[in-house]
Amino acid sequence: GPVVYAAYLKMEHSDENIKFWMACETYKKVASQRSRTSRAKKLYRTYIQPQSPREINIDSSTRETIIKNIQEPTQTCFEEAQKIVHMHMERDSYPRFLKSEMYQKLLKTIQPNNNS
Repeated sequence: GPVVYAAYLKMEHSDENIKFWMACETYKKVASQRSRTSRAKKLYRTYIQPQSPREINIDSSTRETIIKNIQEPTQTCFEEAQKIVHMHMERDSYPRFLKSEMYQKLLKTIQPNNNS
C-alpha cells in the first residue's frame, strides 16, 4: 500500500509530499531539544525554504510561521504544513493513484483468485 503509493508519487515527480509527511512523523518523536533543533533546520532546508530541493506547496503565512517556530522548535512546529500536505495528497494525488494502472495491478495481485 504505502510503498506503492510512494513509488507512484515518485513516478509523478511529487514524492516530496509523502516524504515530508513521513519526516514530520519521525520529527514529532524526537525527544531531545538539541536533536529537534537540528532536524527542524534540516526539514526547513529540504522542504520549506523557497527553491529547496523538495519544496512543498504551502502558503506564505504557514512558511513564515515555521521560520519563527524553528528558532525554538517544538514537536508541533510543522503540524500546519503537514496538514496542508496531507490535504493535497488526499484531494489530488491519492484519487489519481486509485485510478492508476499501478494501483489496478496491485489490486489484482492481492485479491484472492476467484477461479479456484
